Amino acid sequence: MTDALEGILVVALEQAVAAPVASCRLADAGARIIKLERAEGDFSRGYDDYAEGLSSYFVWINRGKESCRVDLKNPGDLALVEAMLSEADVFIQNLAPGATGRLGIGSAELRQRYPKLITCDISGYAPGTPHYTRKAYDLLIQAEAGLSAITGSESSGPMRIGVSIADIATGNAAYAAILEALLRRARTGQGSQIQLSLFDTVADLMNVPYLTRRYGGIEPPKLGLAHPSIAPYGVFRLADAEVLLAVQSEPEWRILARDVLRDDALADDPRFATNVLRVRNRAVLDA
Repeated sequence: MTDALEGILVVALEQAVAAPVASCRLADAGARIIKLERAEGDFSRGYDDYAEGLSSYFVWINRGKESCRVDLKNPGDLALVEAMLSEADVFIQNLAPGATGRLGIGSAELRQRYPKLITCDISGYAPGTPHYTRKAYDLLIQAEAGLSAITGSESSGPMRIGVSIADIATGNAAYAAILEALLRRARTGQGSQIQLSLFDTVADLMNVPYLTRRYGGIEPPKLGLAHPSIAPYGVFRLADAEVLLAVQSEPEWRILARDVLRDDALADDPRFATNVLRVRNRAVLDA
């Protein structure tokens, strides 16, 4: 934990993973986080009980926060939240699209009342898109954005990445956007309205597969631990074990061939002289 954001107050009307990741990063940087929870609590409290009876997800991304139970349909509780927001530097929320607006604490309204406030809305899909009002979960986003289609192997078929990458990446993107907004406010005195979606965040991660398909005419392969653009890269079986290799440059390739494998002919083989050629001749190289 650092003190870079000491004195910054963040009100977080959050649940699940994406928004809590963002506020957790802010807490780690020294900000004060007030997490608003409904009576039954953030539903991620019930994901599992592995952390000494507590949810591993909740413990991970809610450290260093203060929690306040509120019923937003109760006028007194809503007034309390409004009082917090009047003093806050940042407001983060990832409720269902439109929920905060119906309560009178939507970003546009808050920015009018508190011009210095930075608001951050996180949704599954971007405002103005056909699916904006739909619920979204990490698995759905991985599939819809194409990430699961390039994960796994040809024999396994599409697979989910083993962590909630859509949520985590969006939370980290929100953290970066909030830091930018704080810097902008320090210069201009004005807050900002930030909007992020899980789908857009993961779609951005898919730029290299898209460019490969769009300009190279190549369908991104499912290679397991191998890399579609780098070789040798992945798990290789030895006589009595397995070894993981990641060779990303010509000097590394020559060191592997000459010094590790002790094969000068392999090091000088023109089929493997560059990474582009090694990828093109991957089947021979990996054999």
